[in-house]
Amino acid sequence: MTTAMTPYLQFGGVAREAMEFYHSVFGGELSVMTYQEGMNDGNPATADLIMHSSLYLERGLHLMAADTPPEMNVTGNGTIAISGDGAGEAEEINTLRGWWDKLSTNARVDIPLEKAPWGDYFGQLTDRFGVTWMFDIGEAQMP
Repeated sequence: MTTAMTPYLQFGGVAREAMEFYHSVFGGELSVMTYQEGMNDGNPATADLIMHSSLYLERGLHLMAADTPPEMNVTGNGTIAISGDGAGEAEEINTLRGWWDKLSTNARVDIPLEKAPWGDYFGQLTDRFGVTWMFDIGEAQMP
């Protein structure tokens, strides 16, 4: 049996914007369902909010997100870590570096993507939606 863990982000009204941004960064296939589509309860406060969204990538990454209803608190999304394995393949180098560059747009770079004491290239940023992303790219992967 294979078990996969999938990050599930919770937003306070910006899930559509965030997931469309992540789709522009990572590519893949994005699906979105509003509360109106999923529950059809006629509640105007939640009708256009995202009840569930999924972003599937060829590389095995699956990212999901939703807007919390107004009566629930948004508590933050923690950190998503992306790690390269050091294989040094050009495609992986370009993909990981491209993701870093795109996520950096309008983000706060907490730790610049630079060579770390352990030999990999490491960086951390908090994107414009408040999600923190850590990148660890094996030394052999960086040009």
